[in-house]
Amino acid sequence: MPEFKLADRIASLPPYLFAEIDRLKSEVAAQGVDIISLGIGDPDLPTPQFIIDALYEAAKRPENHQYPSYVGMLTFREAVAKWYKQRFNVDLDPKKEVVSLIGSKEGIAHFPLAFVNPGDLVLVASPNYPVYPVASSFAGGEVKMIPLLDENDFLPDLDAVDAATWDKTKVFFINYPNNPTAATATPEFFAKVVEIAHKHNVIIVQDAAYTEVYYDENKKPISILETPGAKEVAIEFHSLSKTYNMTGWRCGMAVGNATLVAGLGKVKENVDSGIFQAVQEAGIVALQHGEPYVKEFRAIYKERRDVVVEALRKINISCRVPDASIFVWARTPEGYTSSEFVSKLLKETGVVVTPGNGFGDSGEGYFRISLTVDTERLKEAVSRISQL
Repeated sequence: MPEFKLADRIASLPPYLFAEIDRLKSEVAAQGVDIISLGIGDPDLPTPQFIIDALYEAAKRPENHQYPSYVGMLTFREAVAKWYKQRFNVDLDPKKEVVSLIGSKEGIAHFPLAFVNPGDLVLVASPNYPVYPVASSFAGGEVKMIPLLDENDFLPDLDAVDAATWDKTKVFFINYPNNPTAATATPEFFAKVVEIAHKHNVIIVQDAAYTEVYYDENKKPISILETPGAKEVAIEFHSLSKTYNMTGWRCGMAVGNATLVAGLGKVKENVDSGIFQAVQEAGIVALQHGEPYVKEFRAIYKERRDVVVEALRKINISCRVPDASIFVWARTPEGYTSSEFVSKLLKETGVVVTPGNGFGDSGEGYFRISLTVDTERLKEAVSRISQL
């Protein structure tokens, strides 16, 4: 029987965070424990019916049964550009500054292949979505983490990075609203990032997947592309997943600098065949008519957020009140590492949360709660946490 050895890039990977959580969850569930899963950020709310209806009608048309465009239907890209104009007052050329994605994760994972050469330095603001460093390493990049600290409102200290490091940096990954910390970016922060990128010739990759899950109309998350000069140095990734509860549909977009968008499109030409056109047509309808439904989702998440924050504080677990995202980022109780607390919680109470160190070393001492079960289950979950 021949033996096949994994490539070094795969063999050296740590276990994928959420796959490992699923494994532990299955072990505990097999013992008959009632599991409350607050680990993965997958909305429990259904996709609005009008989007499903649009998919159904589009799927019946034979012209949608063939290979789609690699970069996406022009009508979809036009809908994205119009949505960006309405939401952020950002002008985009749908032919050159928008590319469709099979979910933003796919685009983020492929982007370094277009612009990172072996040995190039990639900075990642951390704790972080694990795909940023993994994809950069796959492309041969050298990854350096820039810590996000509570005392800095979970924004990277840009002044702590010396000029020589900025000069070496090819790509800088940021993510606001942030997963896992739920922090949001200020206009001043984005302006400083753009200034540094211009000065040191750095590509800025901003992951904006959670901009539409916010809790105060006066604190709407912003796009980096609202910043003067950003389109010259930045690409922003977005998705319909969290906005319209479409995680399983795999429909997203990258927008911004035309050269960066085209480079990503070149990779996609060689590795995938684009989004099913019926899904793109449903995505157009979502972008055009989804806002009333998104307002309802925000109200539901706000109620859940408030329940969790209040309950955690009653049991002396410290956390910020998030202004956006579907997460609450909380400190582990005294005497526990992130992994120890999460493991003990799962084994003794059946509550699944995510250890902060799974998002990078800077996440040690924290855990993440996803607001992806109903209010009563969240109350039950925090009640169980209080029993430890």
